[in-house]
Amino acid sequence: MRLEGKVAFVTGADSGIGQAIAMAYASEGADIAICYHSDREGIVETESFIKKTGRKVLVIKIDVSKEKQVVNALDRAEKHFGKVDILINNAAVNGSNVPLAQMETDQFDTVIRTNVYSIFFATRWLAQRAEASRGAKIINISSVHEDIAAAGNSDYNASKGAVRMFMRTMALELAPFGITVNNIGPGMILTPMNQQAMDSKSVRESKSEHIPIGRPGEPIEIAKLAVFLASSDADYVTGSTYFMDGGLMVNMGQGA
Repeated sequence: MRLEGKVAFVTGADSGIGQAIAMAYASEGADIAICYHSDREGIVETESFIKKTGRKVLVIKIDVSKEKQVVNALDRAEKHFGKVDILINNAAVNGSNVPLAQMETDQFDTVIRTNVYSIFFATRWLAQRAEASRGAKIINISSVHEDIAAAGNSDYNASKGAVRMFMRTMALELAPFGITVNNIGPGMILTPMNQQAMDSKSVRESKSEHIPIGRPGEPIEIAKLAVFLASSDADYVTGSTYFMDGGLMVNMGQGA
């Protein structure tokens, strides 16, 4: 019960990493506002699990790329629970997977607004309440693509690189209030963003060739780190990205 008495706000809690974090937080004693965009079935599953733990839950439908929707959702959570102690910026979209020369401006804009602006909107909301939110935790779900470039994914790579520097800057600004800000950078995790790997053993094996541990990760493994970073055990931890990639990043230079 490391999060007993805490209130968490989790975006993208209808599937994958966000759902796993919301469930893990409830199991650790937190009450939770869970946000989703379109997967009603998935958010109902998350809500049902949280209720079974005996924790309180608030379901909110939002588009995280829209400023007013993010602010209104956080206001609702604060009004409902009386506070927000833990902010999980998880919702994101994948890149367009096209070379820059063929990329439409709207494609680039969608990825940046969803993956970067959403974190700006939510973090600013909490920063404006920094004095009253002393000891709060902000955790962004980033990616190994903070550092690893992938051709044809300039929009996604740019978004995650921005999240890295935004997190580091916010860690400096909010440290005087005891508010910590960190990123978790997953590698290949079996979530809907890697649907092909979830559906096909051969795809999983092919994509795992460069992962020293030899397999993709599971959402619950990310959630366990998110529990630590949200707990008092991590009060002295801020301004860092914690990569969970099975050793992928340290293996990228082999054969050079």
